[in-house]
Amino acid sequence: MTDWATISALATAGGTLVLAAATFSSVRSSSRSARTTERALMAGLLPVLVPSHLQDPPERIRFADDHWVEPAGGHAVVEAGSDALYLAMTLRNVGRGLAVLDRWDYVSEDAAWGDPRDPAVFRRLTRDIYVPAGDLGFWQGAFRDPAEPQFAQVREAIVRRRLLAVDLLYANNEGGQRTVSRFAITPEGDDAWIVTIARHWRLDEAPPR
Repeated sequence: MTDWATISALATAGGTLVLAAATFSSVRSSSRSARTTERALMAGLLPVLVPSHLQDPPERIRFADDHWVEPAGGHAVVEAGSDALYLAMTLRNVGRGLAVLDRWDYVSEDAAWGDPRDPAVFRRLTRDIYVPAGDLGFWQGAFRDPAEPQFAQVREAIVRRRLLAVDLLYANNEGGQRTVSRFAITPEGDDAWIVTIARHWRLDEAPPR
């Protein structure tokens, strides 16, 4: 005799199982889609710093000791004073998110093709520098302790007009999407210094290549 109650219960259980599997698959698909959308949105808001264009206007920059410099578009100012070394360069944010500069690190010519050091040893800027999306900005840094080893290294590079490199650590306005960009500062002619971008490192995500 056919047990219709059992058959009905099994059919209901099978239908519930199929529905649960379909729901699970749908949730996973939606989750993947949400993550993809989030990554695309974050990538679209990523700040990316490069040197400004040569035709861009100069930036007038003041240091804490009231020393002023004015690097032209695509250029840097590198000056050796008696008790301070001044470095500054013009920047352009080609990304679509605000860039907040936080720290920097000097890179010698010999180490210019290696990876950046631990950001924990970078020099903290005395103030945050903001570069709006699609707009111009600048970076500035100084060495003020003649007793530190890097002071002599940088002074020699300036006097001998050798390549210098600077690693800039910046993030978005919430402190995410941390990026280190390496800028090469190369002597041009008798007294000018031109800036080029060497490489970007994404600290919180997979590298771009």
